[in-house]
Amino acid sequence: MAREGISAGWRGDLERWLAPFLELLGHKARQRMCPLYVAGLIGPGDRKSIQPMAERLGLGMHDRLHHFVSAGTWDPAPLLEGLAHDADGLLGSDDAVLVVDDTALPKKGSASVGVAPQYASALGKQANCQTLVSLTLARGAIPVMVRLRLFLPDSWTANPERMQRAGVPVEFQAARTKPEIAIEEVDRLRAARLRFGTVLADAGSGLSAPFRQALSGRDLRWAVGIPRHQKVYLADVALIFPGAGRGRPRQRHIPDQTSQAAEAILAGATWQSVSWRSGT
Repeated sequence: MAREGISAGWRGDLERWLAPFLELLGHKARQRMCPLYVAGLIGPGDRKSIQPMAERLGLGMHDRLHHFVSAGTWDPAPLLEGLAHDADGLLGSDDAVLVVDDTALPKKGSASVGVAPQYASALGKQANCQTLVSLTLARGAIPVMVRLRLFLPDSWTANPERMQRAGVPVEFQAARTKPEIAIEEVDRLRAARLRFGTVLADAGSGLSAPFRQALSGRDLRWAVGIPRHQKVYLADVALIFPGAGRGRPRQRHIPDQTSQAAEAILAGATWQSVSWRSGT
């Protein structure tokens, strides 16, 4: 009954869109449950836990849906490659941009993996939430999210027992910064032959020198936000090795000019506002 119900209206459109991805799941039970679970997530109703979603979907018992979410073990790589392939066919080109950002999912309680008091971008303040690193392919006014990876804060990575209880896979238990996660996903998307010309990021990633250096090291063109107090040098800075008058000789080169706050250097520049889409 639930299978027939999902074919009506937007749910039918959803199932047709999911069809090529369902084939990659390779298991009939997962292929049946996946459209129902996704429909429950994006459909009406405020409560998105398994039991209320199962009731709204007319499943009666929620055991099968719960098993799909909590007990199923399957390789997501084919689905992610399929998503990258479809996104590239829709938007991929040298004119496309890859936008690195993070998004927050407000949560109650402490059992959800990665949940902790941290900055919630959706709320604009500190809140109990999960944070995910997102990569979005965009061209013109059309964005398609191609990667979404959960970030684990220190309160999780410093507590192996907590991660084990929550079922965090061993390969994801090591502490990683959000910029490190983003670079890992950039590499995977390039391996999947996703085409884009520029990487964009806000100051959350832009203030990370290793992130900027990693993009340059991959010969990628990029533009990132930085805090106004970020210390920067003018473009003609050079490294010199001045002789020491007294004491121990210098071991490293130093810049030939003093760094300044970005706001001070750019204060006299001519600015122009640029908008690429309507909305927030």
